[in-house]
Amino acid sequence: MLQKMIVRVFLPAIALLASALCILGTVRAGAAEISAHCAPAPQACLALALSAMGGRERLEAVNSLGLDGIQHTQLVEQSYRQNPFITSYARITEKIDFGGQRRLLKLHLTWPESDPGQSESDSTVVVGPEGGVQRSDQADTPSSRASVEDARYTLALGPMRVLLTALHAPDLHYATPVSLRSTMHPVLAFTWQGRPVRVMINPDNHLPDAVETEAVLYDHWYQWGDRSSPHVLDNFQLFHGMVYPTNEVEERNGVLWQSRQVLGVRLNPQIDDADFKMDAKVAQKALQSKGWEAPFGAKDGVPLAPGITLFPGSWNATVVKQEDGLVLLEAPLSGIYTGGVVEKAKVENPGVPLKAVLSTSDSWPHVGGVRQAVALGLPLYILDLNKPLLERLIASTRHQNPDLLAQSPRHPLWRIVSGKIDVGTGANRMVLYPLRGASTERQYMVYFPEHQLLYASDTLALNADGSLYDPELMREVIEAVKRERIAVTTVFAMHQEPVPWAQVTASVENALK
Repeated sequence: MLQKMIVRVFLPAIALLASALCILGTVRAGAAEISAHCAPAPQACLALALSAMGGRERLEAVNSLGLDGIQHTQLVEQSYRQNPFITSYARITEKIDFGGQRRLLKLHLTWPESDPGQSESDSTVVVGPEGGVQRSDQADTPSSRASVEDARYTLALGPMRVLLTALHAPDLHYATPVSLRSTMHPVLAFTWQGRPVRVMINPDNHLPDAVETEAVLYDHWYQWGDRSSPHVLDNFQLFHGMVYPTNEVEERNGVLWQSRQVLGVRLNPQIDDADFKMDAKVAQKALQSKGWEAPFGAKDGVPLAPGITLFPGSWNATVVKQEDGLVLLEAPLSGIYTGGVVEKAKVENPGVPLKAVLSTSDSWPHVGGVRQAVALGLPLYILDLNKPLLERLIASTRHQNPDLLAQSPRHPLWRIVSGKIDVGTGANRMVLYPLRGASTERQYMVYFPEHQLLYASDTLALNADGSLYDPELMREVIEAVKRERIAVTTVFAMHQEPVPWAQVTASVENALK
């Protein structure tokens, strides 16, 4: 069920906090004006920071590290509404082999959006130079690209290694100072694997209070392009002559996204190669995966009615042929994926113009292709509540991995859905209805009156045993259908192929008993 929950990314309706609420606030003072609070030269400032943590020799003598801790994460990409966000919790056991550049991470996760009785799960991820695997009792499977990137960050820019990485950086320099916790901090800056890194040094105790990088993130934040991710370090404690921060808070887009608290630290624990053993061929697939840039691969569509074709996949896309052109139902995942949907629609309907795109939710993978639709000059029907988020998505920067909109900027053509709206005429006329439920607040459904066919956005998914994932979502859809007094025979959704409406309503009734 956890895999389905990861695939079914329920909408964030994230509102980015104002800059005044961000952890880090950039000031206008020049670097030289504040650098004297640490040292005249960045190398000297770095030497003070190394000394404050226990000394360069002690840090370099740590060949391995064992950590036990707890973690809580704001599910900004999962929450059905907005701040305050739903939170997940985890217990962590971690072993880091700096010499072998390997990491073993075990998580016991508590996931609040699970089906009843399925909120607890365990996972083990191993990452090394050859890639990464997700370990199970049956066989290793490729880990996500995000897991690989997270491990590489830990090995090079985590609290135990960031100053040593800076020490070997040929471009170490002072950057513009920032204010952190109301204290002006000198900033040591350098480049690591092509990405800029900034380390905020406390001017009084010389400890590294924060580490900030700017990069494309490969988890659910991928759709936002170039992201700045400050890691604020706190609760420093002495362990065998080493000063180590036992609390790390990561901020993303102005949101305090994740907090990790270390409960136990083991310096130079024994390394057992068996702990890091993995199938190299499987591990390499984690590096070869296209991830969020997976191409649209549906070869054959599923006809739902004459002129209405569903192309099933992890993110379904539907092409609707109307009297005056084609309408795409959803622009999911990425510009590459949505671009593939567009090309497929053109091939299947030669000479028929594209006239609009319907984007029914604000889940980040679900709107990952909206920028592509904007770049192609297509009008987009979006829910009124989702406009602020989508405006920010359109404005997000893409210097490291420029998409079509970054290469050819243009303004979006929004069609705002605040109430019932008709799209097109004829046999494939569509009617859009906002759902407005507590869990479906940021979604709208699409109804085909002539076919009694309903598209239920991101609310419907059947488990392997035929039961409903999160019946509350479909209960709210049923209430909206009753409210709008529409007759439904068949229903489908972003992650579900067509199902008889009677089957779905019966499943909801059974789940609620």
